Amino acid sequence: ETQTMGVFRQTSREQADMEAIVQEHYAAVYRFCARRVGPELAQDAAQETFITAQKSMKRFDGRSTLGTWLFGIAHNHCRNLSRKAKHETSFGEFWDGEEMSESGSEQTLVDREALRQALKKLSPEHREVVLLHEVDGLTYEEAASVIGVPVGTIKSRLHHAFLNLRRALTGCEEVTA
Repeated sequence: ETQTMGVFRQTSREQADMEAIVQEHYAAVYRFCARRVGPELAQDAAQETFITAQKSMKRFDGRSTLGTWLFGIAHNHCRNLSRKAKHETSFGEFWDGEEMSESGSEQTLVDREALRQALKKLSPEHREVVLLHEVDGLTYEEAASVIGVPVGTIKSRLHHAFLNLRRALTGCEEVTA
C-alpha cells in the first residue's frame, strides 16, 4: 500500500506540475501555432503540444528553456498539420491585437500588408527563422534548438531572408540564396 500511495502522490505532483506548465506557457504556444497554421488549427496544435510534452517530460534534459522545448514540439505539430491540411502560413496573426489597434493608420496597414506579401515570397526555411527570431523573439540558439539546425544556419538563413525581404519591399528582384 505504501508503494501505491507513493505512486499516487508522484502522479498527482506530475499532474499539478503539468497544469502549471500549461497555465504559464499556453498563450505563447497558441500564438506560436496560430502564426504557422492559422487560428482555426492553432488550438488543436497547442493541445497536441502539451499532450506530447506530458508524455515526453522525462526526456526534457534542460539543455534549453522549457518554453523553447515546447516551441520545438509545437513546431513539429504545426509542420505535420500544415502537411496534412496543405495549409499556408497565416500572416494575419503576426502582431498582437493591441499593437494592431494602437496604430491603425492607413499607411501602417499598407506597410503591414506589404510585409505580409514579402514574407509569403520567402522560402519556408527563411520565413520560419524570421518568425522564430523576429516575431517570437527567440535567440539564435533557441531558434536553432526549435528547428534542430546549427546556430550558423539560423544566422545564414536570417541574413538571406532579410536580403530577400529588403528587395521585395523596395521592389527589386528577389535574390536566390
